[in-house]
Amino acid sequence: MPKKSFKIGIDARMFSDAFTGIGRYNFELTKRLFKEKSFKDQSLEWVIFLNEPQFSEFEFPAHVKKVCVNAGHYSLAEQLNFAWLLYKEKCDLVHFSHFNLPLLYWRKFVVTIHDTTISFYPGKKMNAWWRKLAYKLVIRHAVKAALHIITVSEHTKKDVIKLFGTASEKISAIHIAPSPEFQIITDDEVTDVKQKFGLENFILYTGNWREHKNLVGLIEAFAALQKQPDFADLKLVITGKNDPHYPEVIETIKTHNIESSVLLVGLVNIKDLIALFNAAQIYVCPSFYEGFGLPPLEAMACGTPVAVSDAASLPEVCGKAAEYFNPHSLDDMTQVLDKLLHNREKQAALKALGLEHINNFSWDQTANKTLEVYKQALS
Repeated sequence: MPKKSFKIGIDARMFSDAFTGIGRYNFELTKRLFKEKSFKDQSLEWVIFLNEPQFSEFEFPAHVKKVCVNAGHYSLAEQLNFAWLLYKEKCDLVHFSHFNLPLLYWRKFVVTIHDTTISFYPGKKMNAWWRKLAYKLVIRHAVKAALHIITVSEHTKKDVIKLFGTASEKISAIHIAPSPEFQIITDDEVTDVKQKFGLENFILYTGNWREHKNLVGLIEAFAALQKQPDFADLKLVITGKNDPHYPEVIETIKTHNIESSVLLVGLVNIKDLIALFNAAQIYVCPSFYEGFGLPPLEAMACGTPVAVSDAASLPEVCGKAAEYFNPHSLDDMTQVLDKLLHNREKQAALKALGLEHINNFSWDQTANKTLEVYKQALS
């Protein structure tokens, strides 16, 4: 007798309505996927695997089953407890939204690989031999055993092919998108955030403080700009949590004696983040490597001119709507920022291009393409 339903599981142990990372990916994706109730005249059953506190905090439609996992990534609980729960649910397909998955799980699954940063920039947190070994074992298993792989950019797709010898046809590059909340706001709201942080003219960086983000390079370029009389009052605003593994950020600021000009505002709330995007003269993304690079698109959605490095996926994502510089060249970064800050017409042109460019990205499109991957895997 034919099966009357398909059961699809989503590994959403990272789940958040905040505006960054894999947690937001899961939030936006499931919000749309869970609207689907049938496939090929058969009903769809959904299972979402969550950690606390998200398991208790978030509610889903009645046809979605929540399962509490409480297993962190690279943990023994991930390898044993999570694997047991997965087998217990007997899903026809599981979507692991990150490559961290149990080595013992061999039923049908697809996996999303957002980037391969650790392969190129392992960072100081990966110094321990066992961390490096765990990463290699887990990601190789994910790539080899998956029925299909989703990457968030063509660049990451090429990296997966290069690193693991994966066949191109096994990988689908599906772009993600800025959330609808990122938009142009009122002048009063812009004024409010400027007053809150004591700002007038500033350039903005948002993101983690890690080696591949090239935050030190940006601070060096800003220090060079500040030597010019035209930019004596210019500020650099950096959001994100101070990472003790990367003291170079603070040290570089102190070395150039620009503590009063670089504002480290920490993890700001959503309202302030959107307002800072709107208020900035330029948004700068100086990364050596990005699997996708969502903040430049968020800046574009807020009507802010964008300057980004010409590395990794950023040209693919930003297209003609950004100004580019070589992240390995301090002189080039400084010159590009200098010219853009002096050129109001260029800023206006980039704003218009950015607002047009973001129409190429939507979470509905991401969800529809992801659903097609599921259908292919279930066929």
